[in-house]
Amino acid sequence: MFLSVLLCMGLAAGCLLASKILLHYFQLESYQFPGYFRTIRRNILKAILPGVCMTVLLTVSMSLLSFAGKKDTLPWYLYPAEVAVLIAGGFITGKHCSEKHAKKSFVYTPRVKRLYGTSFIILSALLILLVIAVRAAGGKYTSALILFFPVLLPVWIALCGLLAWPLEKLISELYFRDAQRILKERNDLIRIGITGSWGKTSVKFILGTILEERFHTLVTPASFNTPMGVTKVIRSAIEPGHRVFIAEMGARHVGDIKEMCRLVHPQIGILTSVGPQHLDTFKTLERIKKTKYELIDALPSDGQAFFADDDGICRELYEKTKISKQISGMNPDRDDVWAENIAYSPEGSTFLLCTSERKIACTTQLLGELNIRNILLCASVALRLGMTMEQVSRGIRKIKPIEHRLQLIRHPDGLNVIDDAFNSNIRGARQAFDVLKQFPKQRIIVTPGMVELGAQETDMNTEFGKAMSGCCDTAILVGKKRSEAIRIGLLENGFPEEDVKVVSSLTEATALLREIAGAGDTVLFENDLPDNYSE
Repeated sequence: MFLSVLLCMGLAAGCLLASKILLHYFQLESYQFPGYFRTIRRNILKAILPGVCMTVLLTVSMSLLSFAGKKDTLPWYLYPAEVAVLIAGGFITGKHCSEKHAKKSFVYTPRVKRLYGTSFIILSALLILLVIAVRAAGGKYTSALILFFPVLLPVWIALCGLLAWPLEKLISELYFRDAQRILKERNDLIRIGITGSWGKTSVKFILGTILEERFHTLVTPASFNTPMGVTKVIRSAIEPGHRVFIAEMGARHVGDIKEMCRLVHPQIGILTSVGPQHLDTFKTLERIKKTKYELIDALPSDGQAFFADDDGICRELYEKTKISKQISGMNPDRDDVWAENIAYSPEGSTFLLCTSERKIACTTQLLGELNIRNILLCASVALRLGMTMEQVSRGIRKIKPIEHRLQLIRHPDGLNVIDDAFNSNIRGARQAFDVLKQFPKQRIIVTPGMVELGAQETDMNTEFGKAMSGCCDTAILVGKKRSEAIRIGLLENGFPEEDVKVVSSLTEATALLREIAGAGDTVLFENDLPDNYSE
């Protein structure tokens, strides 16, 4: 029996090592089971390949062992040899079946390490129980059932994640409460929450740069916008000298922002935008509106709410808000802070920052009207916190282009690259297209389109194609299946079919660019698919 247990543990270890890509999918979906199973369905061949490889390895190795004699008379040393083969095979399978050029690499976080440990125990127990149960029933189908076990790896990983959830919930709640305690002890800290369907990260960094002209400010890094991400920042980065804490608040489900507010307890809430993002989880725009407004609902009675005037949902939510509020945009007749005399160039943008009291000239390296609107939103917050117009203008001048968000990169060979890879909404895309129009010579767009739009995805990508038809000379579409709606939109607006190039991956697109692009040309990278959406 001991040797059988050893084999079960070896197979469990091998299967777990082979499952690296499945654990990566689980991590990319923030350990949410609905998202994990959607990713499995989109990538079904990649998802079942590790299990199939382990089944083949197990079949071949067990067949070779059978030549050494009957199972009950096998030399003992062949059992550890088989375990070594399964573990080595699992490691090699995991390495070769994982994403080779992942945009967001698999990270061995403490949670992932715990998941590996609990999964090993669970898979070993499942295999041992399976062997015991089959033997008790006569043992007729033991080998067939064991061989079939790895094929169900996507299901076993989900089961392991489910059984590990109570422990993870306990650990995260302990960290969460510790972060709450840290913030509660800092009565001198101004706490700002930022949410929206898009623009959150840009606004966060813009606001942090402007506020640094007067306040020592801590901004959550990169796209740290989940409860555990923000918890980690609070527990590791807040210093006694910080006077402002800015937290980006992301959401994919109703209640996500409320949970973030339970952690941060913001005094200032900023709503950048509301629109059709993550419709695969939210399902309706009304649920998105409700979730984004959770930030404003969580503000105290003496809190302050700031809105970007989008002539739509944000304006509607601004009107219903009862606490102290401000709105910024391009309309001097109804906005508290607005811009005039906007001018763009390949070097950046200039404009007048305006309030009812005065105006001041501002210069920024950022491109596009959407970035100007983001700056206005941040300026309104800074002015309300007591900063002068001169301080705000100096801060605006210091804003650096945000990575992957209309970021202009000039290559030594003379090629202009506009990196807008993080954008995935039609409004932001239109802004990027307008910026591209201002560049001379050949203009090229590389894009896979937009994702996570549920049933509306095809229609919105068709609209996306129509919008880009008048601003580029060549369209390189990434993903032969996913980009079909964009191609249709381009052709419906009269874009020349010979100028539409469809490739399978970003690597192919880059190779094509080397052939067709030269000095003085401009390439816009508009959106980039997450690893769990690659074809």
